[in-house]
Amino acid sequence: MERICLFPGTFDPVTLGHIDIIERAVNLFDKLVIGIGTNSSKQPMFSVEQRTGWIQEIFKNDPRIHVTGYEGLTVDYCHKIGANYILRGIRYISDFEYEKAIADMNRMLATDIETIFLTCSPLYSTISSTLVRDVIRNGGNASMFMPKEVKF
Repeated sequence: MERICLFPGTFDPVTLGHIDIIERAVNLFDKLVIGIGTNSSKQPMFSVEQRTGWIQEIFKNDPRIHVTGYEGLTVDYCHKIGANYILRGIRYISDFEYEKAIADMNRMLATDIETIFLTCSPLYSTISSTLVRDVIRNGGNASMFMPKEVKF
């Protein structure tokens, strides 16, 4: 059985923290799908096409990594692509509390899907897409927090 994992998120924009999690997780699975989800409570700064393009460019040489946009329940999308795992990154203990609640809900909705948590490397633990967007909105240079492929 192929081990397929979905790494859902908004990736708005993709940060070095995301890249850290992806690079460390990819060897755990046969296929890692980066799913750019539509979150009704968030207004994205960058289009799904931009975000998809950046991630595809970053991982263009790794055939195990796929990037796609999706809408709806994450567990439904997992079933659609044959994923039995959901990957989530954790920076702080507060992230864990929030992510565990989501994982518990997903587990109740789909008992065949396991959520896997990876903690972020300490070097990237303070980087979040929200803070990077704030730097960008206020005219600051956020390039040190993002892969070089992220251009806008």
